[in-house]
Amino acid sequence: MEKNLLFALDIGTRSIVGMVGEKTEAGIRVLGAIRHEHTTRAMLDGQIHDVPEVAKVIRSVKAKLESEFGPLKQVAIAAAGRALSTLNANAELDVHSKGYLTLQEERTLELTAIQAAQKQLATTRVVNDPASYYCVGHSIVRFALDGTTMKTLVGQRGQKATVEIISTFLPRQVIDSLQAAVMAAGLEIGTLTLEPIAAINVLIPPTMRHLNLVLVDVGAGTSDVAVTRNGSVIGYGMVPTAGDEITEELSAQLLLDFKVAEALKRRLGRNVKNLHYVDILGLKHTAPPADIIRNITPVVTELAQAIATQIMQLNNTVPQAILLVGGGALTPLLPEILAQIMDMPKDRVAVRRPDAIEDVYGVTADFCTPDAVTPLGILKIAGAETLNFLNVTLNGQSLRLFNLGGLTVGDALLAAGIDARSLSGRPGMGITLNINGERKFIAGTHGQTGQLTVNGKPALFSDTINEGDLIQVEKGQDGVSPAPCLAELVELPAAYPVRIEGKPYQIRPLIFVNERPATAEQKLCDRDQVVWSPADNIDRVFRSIRFELEAKRFQYIVNETERTHSVWPTFVLNGQPADPTTPVHADDEITLIPPTTPEIGKVIGFCEQDIEPIEVSFNGISCTVPTRRYTLSLGGAAASLNDPAPDGSIIEFTLSQASQPTLADVLLAAEFNPCDLPSAGGITVVVNNKVAEYTAIIKNGDKIDILTKDPTK
Repeated sequence: MEKNLLFALDIGTRSIVGMVGEKTEAGIRVLGAIRHEHTTRAMLDGQIHDVPEVAKVIRSVKAKLESEFGPLKQVAIAAAGRALSTLNANAELDVHSKGYLTLQEERTLELTAIQAAQKQLATTRVVNDPASYYCVGHSIVRFALDGTTMKTLVGQRGQKATVEIISTFLPRQVIDSLQAAVMAAGLEIGTLTLEPIAAINVLIPPTMRHLNLVLVDVGAGTSDVAVTRNGSVIGYGMVPTAGDEITEELSAQLLLDFKVAEALKRRLGRNVKNLHYVDILGLKHTAPPADIIRNITPVVTELAQAIATQIMQLNNTVPQAILLVGGGALTPLLPEILAQIMDMPKDRVAVRRPDAIEDVYGVTADFCTPDAVTPLGILKIAGAETLNFLNVTLNGQSLRLFNLGGLTVGDALLAAGIDARSLSGRPGMGITLNINGERKFIAGTHGQTGQLTVNGKPALFSDTINEGDLIQVEKGQDGVSPAPCLAELVELPAAYPVRIEGKPYQIRPLIFVNERPATAEQKLCDRDQVVWSPADNIDRVFRSIRFELEAKRFQYIVNETERTHSVWPTFVLNGQPADPTTPVHADDEITLIPPTTPEIGKVIGFCEQDIEPIEVSFNGISCTVPTRRYTLSLGGAAASLNDPAPDGSIIEFTLSQASQPTLADVLLAAEFNPCDLPSAGGITVVVNNKVAEYTAIIKNGDKIDILTKDPTK
């Protein structure tokens, strides 16, 4: 390839345009150009779907141009803005000691801003996978020196230089498929840019960018949008609809093969009375262009509406003018409908052709068409002194970085979205437990440091990288959170043997995690509530072995109401009666005593103390006097509280209200029988040494005496 020979390819959804030119003192002179259409729908919406087929067309274009201009090895290409992500970034440079600024220093400032955009993409999660996005171009919004806006910094002196840029990023899938097709055609990418950047570079020079203009590159698969205002490009966008939607509508309405529909669409703008076409059934048709245009007007309106929406999102207001380029710009009624939707004069929305491009000349009449604007822009960018790429491989994946020299391993990791801190390995998260009411914190393990190599040798983040370097990053291993078991945290009592009903058992401590039974080996998690206790009495022994004690149920009718009474087994420990709280030791033997028939008092829940007695002294002997009286029968016969109550018994029970007992009640309780006294004598009853009547009220602790009279006196 000759030194000053430039080669550009515009790889579009419908066709591929190749241009060869050379750089001269007057600018870029176009030496030759060729346009080949895809024979199949190998590309959809700006994305290559059939790499071999696209590579085949590229080879055809390349061969045609090589036959005239010799071998072509390096090519400039542009990508459509499919899944475009744009980021604004700034950079500043202290230049007080640098004297007059050079072009190299201006480029260094640009690179710093681009790297800031890459860092922003990698750290702010604007996209899900930053490593899968390429920076495909950038535009300068403004240069400034000590706060004063400049067109260029070259030749200026000052204290602080700043730049604001718009960087554009596309998914790796879009770029990789382009690169694969180009490489399959025997070419290597020298310059990569974005289609709207290329188009705006030739159609809206810097001298026009003080105007609020919108450039729309309407292709077959996508409509790319760029906006200028206040001397710079302020934004890029993309609409995933374009000329193919019009072709598909024609195909559906008229039953046409896609290729036939595409050819018919291109003839709609011609000044002819009728158009002729053949549908998929072989039927021939003739119709005036106006009728066909009327049928596609709704889908043209949808395309114009989508473009208008994208313009307003980027510009926030109606622009001064809209420039339409690309093959889809020739769609009938598109300029008029777009002007109507944007509420602009019709003459402010126009289709532009490359008939008067600054610094580009030699364009033939065949390429003074709207679809030639973008390839001419790519050719112009190929001849500019732009930032070049440095290609490295990171963990087996190719990575393209803007390069002005001095790029480091750290820059490559940043562009790939790899956080340098990930090489250190983070410590594992600690956990907090509550064990028997006591808070306990357990730290996680330390992380392990990863490895970083360049071409197989250990490297540092600050090491410089070169073209073709192989960078391998092994991330550090993060520490792990602890998952201890209780046995590792607490000295638990050892299991001990006992015999229950003649069978041997191993008795272990009672453990509950979050109120659920657990074992000493169960793994614990953060914020677990752990309660444990030794199984050191009969109740805990049975809970430890999860021995379900069963009660025997007795059914009764008490005062005409059905009632169930449960009797639990009792225990014998080493031959001695025991209860649930009785301590248990190793080799003890526990026997269960089956439930027996309950006493009536336990069935009805009543005992002698419930009669609320008082204590008095009767003739010097303590006597209990009830304040309440009851009647009790079992199966119709009188019974006492201590009598057994067989299952199914009928019990009748009444209880009087509490009352203050009288002297007569005391005599009854003491079972006093007057017949036991001498028949000839008289008696006197005294209470607390005072004569009292039989109806006298008696209180707790009173002293009652029966006095007899001697009949001989």
